[in-house]
Amino acid sequence: MADAKLIDGKAFAVSIRKAIAEKVVELRENHGLIPKLAVILVGEDPASAIYVRNKDKALSDAGMESQQHTLPAETIEEDLLGLIDQLNADPSIHGILVQLPLPEAISVDKVINAIDP
Repeated sequence: MADAKLIDGKAFAVSIRKAIAEKVVELRENHGLIPKLAVILVGEDPASAIYVRNKDKALSDAGMESQQHTLPAETIEEDLLGLIDQLNADPSIHGILVQLPLPEAISVDKVINAIDP
């Protein structure tokens, strides 16, 4: 049996974040581009709110921008899909994250399929 190799996950994550931050600097300097992620949170799930807050901090630490959209739990599917359409059409947005879970009245499949890859 081969010797086991211990991996330091935290150190590895730090190295990945540093490499990403360097790429963001290159994008800004060479192309005038700052990556921006639109994040949509529907409702007030505490765990989801923490996850979104942590994503915002990670983006900021890497030199990227985020645009958060917090919608009430009563949001209807049509309104959420409309927001996604607006974000898809915005050239300053480079990615869209819709935080799950969504309220039961909203189709996760429809929402995911509405995001333009």
